[in-house]
Amino acid sequence: MVATDEQQQYQSSQGDEATLFTIEQVATRTGLTKRTLRYYEEVGLLPPTGRTEGNYRRYSEEDIQRLERIKELRDLLGFALSDIRNLLQIEDERGQIRIAYQQETDIEGKVAQLDRSDELTRAQLQLIEQKLQGLEQMRKVLVERLARHERLREDLLNAQHVLHDQG
Repeated sequence: MVATDEQQQYQSSQGDEATLFTIEQVATRTGLTKRTLRYYEEVGLLPPTGRTEGNYRRYSEEDIQRLERIKELRDLLGFALSDIRNLLQIEDERGQIRIAYQQETDIEGKVAQLDRSDELTRAQLQLIEQKLQGLEQMRKVLVERLARHERLREDLLNAQHVLHDQG
């Protein structure tokens, strides 16, 4: 892709700031489609991205890391987008608490922040435990199915041997 004059001006005007990426670069790097990237922003999984004067989306390294986290939660762990949004909101709030904790000088304030962080962590743990229970139920059904098939297989083979021995 050839950068337009406006994109080049934006890139050069950003000088010392963090590197920003185009939607095409992010799509290539994450394996997500541009449509998916826009959708994630629309539904609140990804904070609104910065824009150039020409209204081109610009993504930071932090945005890319968040997208990789979304993919991990969605693809590897099987979370629904609504669960992912909840998990990410909790992670965001814990990040804010972490910063506030570092700046807090009052012991009671620090303890209150730890309490809130623990509350958020328990909420995440509850979501994960629900997912694990669902997976364990699915696993149990599949293991029972295999055992049932094994018994059926043995019955069929035994019946075949009885018929063969009688014949």
